[in-house]
Formats: sequence, structure tokens, C-alpha cells
Amino acid sequence: MPGLVVFGRRWAIGSDDFVLPGAFELFVRLVWWIGILVLYTVHKGQFNCPGGGLLHSYLLVLILLLASIICALSALVYISMQGTISNPGPRKSLPKVLYTRLFLYFPEFIWAVLGAVWVSDSSVHCEKTVINAIIWTVIASWVIIIFTIIGVLIVFDPLGGKKTLYLTDGVSRNLESSQSGQLLYNVKSSATRVWEKRIRLLCCCIVQDDDHRVAFTSIAELFRTYFSDTDLVPSDIAAGLILLHQEQDKMESCPKEPEEVLCHSPSSLMADDLDVELENAAHYMLFAAAAYGWPYYIYTNPFTALCKLKGDCCRNRPADSDITGSDRHNFHFGSILNITGLQYRDFIHISFHNKIYEIPFFVALDHKKEAIVVAVRGTLSFEDILTDLSADCEDLTLEDVLENGFVHKGITQAATYIYRKLINDGILNQAFTIAPEYKLVIVGHSLGGGTASILAIMLRNSFPTLKCYAFSPPGGLLSKSLADYTKHFIVSVIVGKDLVARLSMPNMEDLKRRIVRIVANCNRPKYQILLRGCWYGVFGGDPDDFPTELDGRNQEALSQPLLAEESLMVRRSPSYNALEDEPHQNSPPQYPHLYLPGKIIHIVEESSSRRLCSSDIKYTARWSNETVFSSILISPKMITDHMPDVVLKALNSLSQEHGECLSC
Repeated sequence: MPGLVVFGRRWAIGSDDFVLPGAFELFVRLVWWIGILVLYTVHKGQFNCPGGGLLHSYLLVLILLLASIICALSALVYISMQGTISNPGPRKSLPKVLYTRLFLYFPEFIWAVLGAVWVSDSSVHCEKTVINAIIWTVIASWVIIIFTIIGVLIVFDPLGGKKTLYLTDGVSRNLESSQSGQLLYNVKSSATRVWEKRIRLLCCCIVQDDDHRVAFTSIAELFRTYFSDTDLVPSDIAAGLILLHQEQDKMESCPKEPEEVLCHSPSSLMADDLDVELENAAHYMLFAAAAYGWPYYIYTNPFTALCKLKGDCCRNRPADSDITGSDRHNFHFGSILNITGLQYRDFIHISFHNKIYEIPFFVALDHKKEAIVVAVRGTLSFEDILTDLSADCEDLTLEDVLENGFVHKGITQAATYIYRKLINDGILNQAFTIAPEYKLVIVGHSLGGGTASILAIMLRNSFPTLKCYAFSPPGGLLSKSLADYTKHFIVSVIVGKDLVARLSMPNMEDLKRRIVRIVANCNRPKYQILLRGCWYGVFGGDPDDFPTELDGRNQEALSQPLLAEESLMVRRSPSYNALEDEPHQNSPPQYPHLYLPGKIIHIVEESSSRRLCSSDIKYTARWSNETVFSSILISPKMITDHMPDVVLKALNSLSQEHGECLSC
């Protein structure tokens, strides 16, 4: 629902968000009140100790104060339970109750101070049980006050005052007037500055230069653009994701026509080609995973990794000229050796240098496949995250390539950095001098997969036989023409419902609209959605059939936004406008449709049998196409399916299964 407006400003909390925290505090207050009441009743008439008169008054007022707070909390929780997300009418009296509850914090604060003073008074010599009870009362009061202050800071919206002015005046204002235009410009500028400050705060531990400042501004503009057109609070988004997850599970359980016709009826030639590519992908995924260095190695070998790395750190390493960047104690390089199984002499160049738009990579000789492998690391630092989020589009202009198009700006700059290192520093020339008959293979996972794909496009003319394996690359990477061009030399591998492979600005806009639509038209209170959603996510079962206003409507009616949806949409997002409005001549839209690179292998979990200490998962793989990844799927596995160890496990399982079939 729209954010709650109190004290003349909007807050990042809804009027229906007080049910669960209010009920928890109500339970604590009831137990507390009963305990103090019992203490007062048992010791009534026994307050004749030094300081006992003050103690008697303190407990009596505390009982009355707790009773008042319990009444206010009960009213707050009851009112917050009324209505639905898009129907806040039954909760219109909640701000008055909230003011009353907040007012009661003042006497509680004063009483907490008095209790602390009384406890610290050395002249008080009352019964130890009473003193301990007062100590715990004071501690409980201060804990609740501190958590309340933290909660206020969390739900504080720096733009609350400007948004309130903008929203309340939204019906009568004329957007063509200079005054309204200036107001809108001020809101946009303030929002961009707020997001930029947040990003700077998150990245306070890294050295910031001009590239960082440009990236901060670009990313702040992206976030401001995306969140500018809705009036949703975080709990609304959580409820929407829960509803979408259950709706999606219901649709998957229904019999339907296959979505991937190409994949469900492959020719024998395509099936043979798939088996070969799966075997190659399983082999090269080791290199992509090894690029992560010691974090990945320790994560996958938590009990033995440190012992092995401790032995490797004292060994001789290649000449310093072969390694750039910091690798303290030789942990990164030792991990790469252990994961790939290569020897020291097999490495041509290793770079651990990491800045924004400059990511680590290594070049090695793979004698098993007779290939020169360039492995690019995925996201592992704040600098890498900034590279990921620099999602503006730019033209990729290459000689002798007719299929020029748009690409992800941040990832393209990272690929350009590696391209210059490989070509200008003569790294590839050195490699082909050692092994002239070897082929060039470029691999990477996540950010590394996207960078490897664009790097492969850049090197394609110089090395026509090169091959690229992109594992779980970002979805918003290449325009359609470039994506089609790369089908001849790039293979993308996606596992399950991987979120990153479906991430693009159009897909994010689609997700936002789906959330707004399903949240606005659900007839259940938010607390019921959240509680049942948590139960479903943890314990499973059948998805809840939440009634919505969408039920029974024909398709033509569903194409128009309902009144409840319009109440949650401030105005259309500029990022979405860019998708529909006609762009200016020779001026690309800011966020056009971008796709996954190359041919796509989609690996899905076919069945799983869970045992006491392990789980046996069976996978199936098939050729897919980019349209299958045109929508973000909500699932508990949307993050884990992206992890490199899960991708490697799935590929090894399929490769092993294929080997067993051949042996049979």
C-alpha cells in the first residue's frame, strides 16, 4: 500500500505493517506486566526498606504505564489487521493510535532513567529479588527504546517530505506548468543524491576515483529511475514476491503445452552436439570456478582447504612478471592450482588486479583439451558489483562485424580492459608462441561469463576458431543482433531458475508490474500473506489459493490497470518509457531489450531424493532460446542456482551420466 504519512512526511512502512512487530511487542509487554504485577502483589506492604517508598511508587506507576501501552498496542495491532494492501480505508484511524503509542514512549523513557538511578543508588537496601526485578525492568525498557529508535531509522525515508508534497498535490497539479516541472525536477535530483549517498556509504571501504564517482552517479540514476513510479513499501514487495512464487508454482503444477518446443523435440544431431558441449562445459567450468581463487576453494572444501593452502604458500611461484595484483600468502594461486590440477609452468599470465571495470583473470595452457584458456573471474568485490550495476547501454563498434548493437556498459568496459591486456601486452602472442597448434577458449561465470562473451566478440576476427563458454551470464548483455551473431561461437549454460540469467531492465520492469498487479488485487491482509508464505517456503505443501479481483475477468479486462493498481503507481517509470516511446533518431533508448549470448543450454532439476545427510539430485539438459529467460522466476533456488558450485555439480552429474550411458 502507499507509505504511511505521519508527522507530515511519508515513511517506508505501511499502515498494515504493525501486525507482526506489534504482536511481538504486545506479548513481551503482557509477560512483563504480569511479572511486575505479581512482584508488586507478593511484596505489597513490605516496602519499608531504605528507598522502599520510591520503589513502591515506581512499581505502581510502571504497572499503570504498561497497562496503557498494552491497550495502545492492542488497538494498533487490531487496526493494522483490517483491510487489504490496496484498501487502507479501514485503517484510516491508525495514525492517531500511533501518535498515542509514540507519546507513551516519553513517560517510559523517564521511568527507565529513574529506575536506572534507583538501582545505582548505594543507599538502597531492599530485598535482592526486588532489586533484580527492577534491573531487568530497566534493561527491558532500554532495549525496547533502542530497538524502536533503530526501527524509526530503518523506515525513515529521506525523500518523505518531498514525496508527500508531490503525491498529495498530484491530482490537481498541471504537469505542463513550470512550477510543477521544477517540483518534479527537484524530487528527481534529491532522489538521485540520496541513492548516490547510500552507494558511497556502502562502498566507503574502497578507494574512490573518477571512475567510481561516474559509476556512483550512473547507478544512483538507475535506482532512482526504477523506484520512482511506485508507492510501495518493502513489505509490499515481499508480499508480492510470495504471491508470485505461489502463483508460479500453481501454474507449473498444471498440465500445459511445452514452452520450449525446440528443446523438447531435438534432432539426433542436436542431441549429440549437446552431449559434446556438456562434456566441454563441465571441463571448462573448473577454470571459471578457479578464477574465484581461495574464497571458492575454501567454500567448497571447508575442512581441508586451509591445510592444503598452507602447504602451497611456501612453494616457489612463477616469476613476478607473470602475476599482477596482490596475492598475499599465495592463497589465490594455490587455490587455482588445486582446482584446475594444472602445473606452475602451464600458466602464462595471472592478474589479481581488481578495480571498477577491471576484473581478475588468468591465461593458462590446457593440455587435456589442447586449448589456451582465458578464465575471467565473476563478482567477488564491491568493485565488481559496481561494474555489474553500471547497466547503461552503449554501442559496440567492431571492424568487419555487421551485427553491431547495444551492450552492457560496465561489462563491456571490463572486457575492453582484458582485451587490451591480452593484445597490447602480448599475452596471447606469448601463449601461441608456446603452443601454436592450440585453440583459444574463453570462459567465465556470472560477471566473468558476461565479460568473456563480449571479449570473445572482440577477439573473434583475430581468432576465428575461438570458443567461449559463459556460465550463468547476466541476462541484459547483448542486443538481439549481437546475440544471434554469437550463436556460432558462444555457449551459455544456465541452471534452473537462476536470477542473474534473467536480470535486465525490461525484466525488472515486468517484475515490478507483476508485483503491483498481484499485490493490489489480493483480497487477503498482508500479515496473512507473509505468514502463509513463510510457512510454504519452509515446510512446502500446496500453494495457497489467495482470492484476487483478477479472478473471473476476461483477457481484455486484464489488459487495463485496475483502480487499486493505479493507486500504487505514481507515474510511469522513465526506464519503462524508454522501452515504448520512439527513440530520437541516432539516439538509443536508455534500457533496450538485451539478451543472453550465444546458444543456450538450460539445465533443470528433474527429480531429487533427500537423505539424512545428503541429497541426490537428477538433472536434465536441453537446448533453449532467449525467450525462455524473458521473465524473472521467483523461487528459493533463484540465488543458489546461480552459485558456481551448483553449476559445476550439475554439469559433472550430466557428464558422468552421459559417460555411464556410453559405457553401457
